[in-house]
Amino acid sequence: MTTVRTLTTGVLSCTAASLFAGEGSPKDKSGYHLFNPTPRVLMREMSTDRPDITESAYTVDAGHFQVEMDLASFSYDRHNPEADGTRVEAWSFATTNFKVGLLNNVDLQLVVPFFNTVRTDDRAAGMVSRDRGFGDLSVRLKVNLWGNDGGRTALAVMPFLKIPTAGDDLGNDAVEGGIIVPLAVELPGGWGLGLMAEFDFNEDGDGRGYHAEFVDSITLSHDLIGALGGYLEFVSIASTERGADWIGMVDVGLTYALSEDLQLDAGVNIGVSRAADDINPFIGFSWRF
Repeated sequence: MTTVRTLTTGVLSCTAASLFAGEGSPKDKSGYHLFNPTPRVLMREMSTDRPDITESAYTVDAGHFQVEMDLASFSYDRHNPEADGTRVEAWSFATTNFKVGLLNNVDLQLVVPFFNTVRTDDRAAGMVSRDRGFGDLSVRLKVNLWGNDGGRTALAVMPFLKIPTAGDDLGNDAVEGGIIVPLAVELPGGWGLGLMAEFDFNEDGDGRGYHAEFVDSITLSHDLIGALGGYLEFVSIASTERGADWIGMVDVGLTYALSEDLQLDAGVNIGVSRAADDINPFIGFSWRF
């Protein structure tokens, strides 16, 4: 986890100094906003915050909307740190990120988890519990610092706030938040590199205070055949809470562009540490209008 965080921090700082200027955008689009939308001919290529965990450094064009949805996501976990035989199976349906471009380099996002269901089988205690319902809302504001409309790199900052709206014990009833810093780099040979450093401020498990969590990720993507693309990702989550275990994941997935405004995706996140879910397959789509 230290290696990934060091790599992310190093690349962010080095590229900031050497590539900040980058290549200028072909046209000044700063005059466009929510009520004066960017003309279709000037819109950038659609970029999404899904399906990988690494967020995009690009924003939705001003005055336009984007919907990014998990149609269905399933997670299964048996190899937990306690090694007590507890099994957790969770489904989520229609978790949706609604986005709107406020300015040429700013978009506002609302993540809505419409329906979640969790089944916990505690074999040691001989008990099975089921929780289902609406999840916690998240509000996010993405600000692109450079590279939105040109250049080999792009950097953004995205503060976010989690609102405790979950019912039926699906959340911790706490307001939490943090900031995400994604970096995109165009590599030779058609490869794309994404790096993300994220700081979360989360409530302790006992509800008596808050602690910091650090999420670091790196993803490589490439077009495969025609409109079909793929990615490979590594994610590290480290918590400062006493007794917390490190979470590590390897993720793979595919994207398929039906048009310049509609993309399908599917993937699977695989836990490489006991604290991570064993496996998490999903399917979804993104639509811009």
